[in-house]
Amino acid sequence: MKTEKELFDLIKESHPLNPRPEFVSDTSRRLRQAARKINRKRKIKYFSFASTSVAICTIALTWLIFFSGTDVIIKNFNTLSEGGLASSVNEQDSLIYIYQSHNVESFFTEAKTKDPSKAIHETNNITLVGERLSQSLKKRGINSIHDTTNVAEILKERSLPYSETYTVSREPLHEALEKHKSIKMVFDIHRDSSKRSDTTIHLNGKDYPRIALIVSRSSINYEENIKFAELLHDKLEGKYPLLSRGVQVKDNQPNQNTYNQDLLGNSVLLEIGGVDNTLQEEYRTADILAEIIYEILSKEK
Repeated sequence: MKTEKELFDLIKESHPLNPRPEFVSDTSRRLRQAARKINRKRKIKYFSFASTSVAICTIALTWLIFFSGTDVIIKNFNTLSEGGLASSVNEQDSLIYIYQSHNVESFFTEAKTKDPSKAIHETNNITLVGERLSQSLKKRGINSIHDTTNVAEILKERSLPYSETYTVSREPLHEALEKHKSIKMVFDIHRDSSKRSDTTIHLNGKDYPRIALIVSRSSINYEENIKFAELLHDKLEGKYPLLSRGVQVKDNQPNQNTYNQDLLGNSVLLEIGGVDNTLQEEYRTADILAEIIYEILSKEK
């Protein structure tokens, strides 16, 4: 009986391993096609991997910028645009105190009335103008304290007459001055009851409420306050002629209200516009006032 080797040798002799030329050509073609397919698949996988990597990096960078890095970017931008003052506005000492003794004073558009004595509103009132001033100062790198005490509500709760308004608004002001020795300026924000022709000026195609600067002569800080009010007026007049209605002094009559201006020098009562103005108009003037305050503080450094 033949062994496996002998059988294998016999088969080779009977069927020589010389493939036909057609078989060789066809096999070669098939192998080249298979090789090209494998190469394409490798390229697709590489491209997909690269695209996925880029996408992941983009998402990570976006997350960093818009979430983790937002504060840094904003601070750096403010540093460039405002000379570096805004870069640490939340950490710096408060320089300005803003409050509203007549906090519910509002406007015809908000109170839906044409009676100045009834132009009041619980929320849409002069307090929003004080807030706009505070935010506009912050954008310029100046930290402020904006007191939003509801003076009208406290008068009602304590059964106090309207004449005690400044007594009530004095309490948080006094407390803030005791706590924050850094405060340099105090502004009590009001609006006038005069008609629009007296309270409004047209500048650069827009209407702006004018500012009246009120100083009490009975205050022990009168000389400092009048000087400060005149400085504000001069700065406003220099850049925005007629936006200021000038400095008005309340004479030293019996029981003349100091408007709390005896607590700190550089204290001024500001009447920004009147009942005929709108909140949007008021905001424009508040922004200009912030600009003027910024310039004054910058020159002090």
